[in-house]
Amino acid sequence: MATTTFTAKDVQELRQRTSAGMMDCKKALEETGGDMDKAIELLRKKGIAKADKRVGRAASEGVVMSYVHHNGRIGVLVEVNCETDFVARTDDFRNLAKSIAEHIAGSSPSPLGVSRDFVPADVIERERRIFTEQAEQSGKPANIVQKMVEGRVEKFYKEVTLLDQTWIRDAEKTIGDLIKETSAKVGENVVVRRFARFKIGEE
Repeated sequence: MATTTFTAKDVQELRQRTSAGMMDCKKALEETGGDMDKAIELLRKKGIAKADKRVGRAASEGVVMSYVHHNGRIGVLVEVNCETDFVARTDDFRNLAKSIAEHIAGSSPSPLGVSRDFVPADVIERERRIFTEQAEQSGKPANIVQKMVEGRVEKFYKEVTLLDQTWIRDAEKTIGDLIKETSAKVGENVVVRRFARFKIGEE
């Protein structure tokens, strides 16, 4: 197992050089013992850096996947988009859509949104104020308080956005990671557009 010898600055640099996500960069540095060049090579081999550069390309095809829990009390609809009808019909793409639908059924993501972009800025500011007041009560130095606040904001995102949630089938991956992996396999931009979760007796 590689020894972890890198800093947050290294993670940021790797992100800038590859356009990969923060968690992907952190994992790559962990796996390569902090070696920047090897981490870049690893991300390229996994296709993650390329997948991130696909973001922004039009994704107007796709599928609406449904999933009903075996007892018929929970149902999910999720729209997952890609660039072409050809990819929309592939097993990789449809398995991704099914996995996301099953995750939504089992984890009950907050209706605040698919990704961080969907969370209203005023909601984040409100939570940040609350976290700051709580952290300041600890009596710790300002720099420690700031780190505590940022940590709690990150945790909040993981609770209220689908892409930041840990996948129920693999604690080492988020739903966002799952999407990037599939994007790398199929060679197209893949986007979760929207989802709805229904449970008997709940509105």
